[in-house]
Parts: sequence; structure tokens; C-alpha cells
Amino acid sequence: MSYFTLSDGQKLYYEDRGQGPDTLIMLHGWTSTHDVYTKPAELLQGQARCVIYDHRGHGGSKQANSGSPTMETLAGDLNEIIRGLGLSNVTLLGWSMGAGVVLNYVRLFGCGALKRIVLCDMTPKQLNDEEWKLGLYQGKYTKEDMERDAGKDFYTLYKEFAIGAIPKLAKIPGFLLKKPLKEKLADCDEAVLKSLARSMKLQDNRPTVEQITVPVTYFYADPGSLFSPALADWYREHVPTPFDAVRFPESTHMLVSDYPEKFAEELGAVLRR
Repeated sequence: MSYFTLSDGQKLYYEDRGQGPDTLIMLHGWTSTHDVYTKPAELLQGQARCVIYDHRGHGGSKQANSGSPTMETLAGDLNEIIRGLGLSNVTLLGWSMGAGVVLNYVRLFGCGALKRIVLCDMTPKQLNDEEWKLGLYQGKYTKEDMERDAGKDFYTLYKEFAIGAIPKLAKIPGFLLKKPLKEKLADCDEAVLKSLARSMKLQDNRPTVEQITVPVTYFYADPGSLFSPALADWYREHVPTPFDAVRFPESTHMLVSDYPEKFAEELGAVLRR
């Protein structure tokens, strides 16, 4: 087991495997861990050096839970890892919250260390309003919903999120669903999850998208679950660099774990380009 010690003394669990002409960093989503990339990293490690790690408060980094981390905090952690491991020409992939980390990294540190970016099934702005309908829950989640959610217990909020990401879970009786969801939450620090969820929802990273200076690929689920497939068209119109999109048909927001072989295949194709 390897841990990267950050400048504030917190330690992040990470794995550094494989070799090749490219370096690939894969960032997981909210309440997930590096494990979601175990299969893709195994399939790609002959093509690229694969770095996967757990964000603060998640998985092997659960004890890195001091303060109230924000998306900017996670972007700073990523910058320290890139610099600390001496990485350059990095292909940076972020799925879900991980994509938000990528956009915050670009805003704060630029694209100088990057070769390309892969964003995976994530909106640049979660809260929907009169002029923005490409946010959370297929354009239906608003600031008013976030304020109402503030009064709910955390398990209920997580259950709603899980069903949004994997709609078939709605068919499972609540008493049967509770145990696996509680076990999933046990891998994370609740205070960190709450802090990051609020930080994500309050962000608008649309201007940052237009500041990207390296090629971008967007992986997306269709028909989707949390976000609309129409986001691919929005990115195509607003990314100022070479852009392409990869559709994962009949997939949910969990496309990384739904189709790990296809995910690795498509990512390998991106690396070869």
C-alpha cells in the first residue's frame, strides 16, 4: 500500500502501475474509490502509466478528513500529486465528481502539465435554473431543491442520489437496499461527503471549459441517468480545442463499472490518438 503525504500532512492512498509513453491519472466520483478503475488500469497498464488514488475522506484516504474540503481542495491535492510524482504530459480523466476536480484543476493551475483531458458523464454546473437545464437529475434539480435537502438526514440524501445514478435500485425494497448502501457509506467520511457535495452543487465551471488549452474527449451515458446526453453537444460547442465524444449506449451514470472493458477500450483509443 502506498500513501502520498500532502503539504498539510494528510495522506492519500494511491496506486501507480504500468508503463508506456503516456501517463494516465483517473479520478473517481463522490462516494466511490479508486477501485472503480481497477479493471481499466489492469487493461491499460501496458499502454500507459496509470495513477489512481482515493480522494480525501474516501476509501483508503478516509482518515484524510480534517477541515471542510471543497472542490478546490481536491484540485490542490491533484496538483501536489502531479508535482510530487514528477508527472508531465498527463492524460487526466475525471468521472462524475472527478470531472469537477479536473475543471477546478484547470481553473487554478492551467493545462501546462497536461496532454489531454477526458471528462466522464458530468455537468459543469449542477444547479438548474431558467437558462440552464443540463444540470443534475436531467435538468430538474434547482437551488430550491438543494435548500430543501439541507433538512434531510444524510442516508436519505445518499439513497436518492444512488437511485438517480442507478434507476433500477428504485425497484428494490428499502429494507433490502439499506444494508449495501450503508456499507458503501462506511467506506467514506460523512462530514467530507457533505462538504464536497455542497461545494459541487454551488459551482459553475462553464467559464473554465472555455479556458481549456488541450484536446478534450467526453464520455457519456445514453439515455443517461443523472445527466442529459445533450451535454455532449454543449461541450462540443464550448470546448475551444479539438473535441470528440464517446457514447455509452444503454448505460447509467455508472458507465465505468457498467462497461469496464469498453471503458478501457475507448480510453485506450483516446491515448493512441
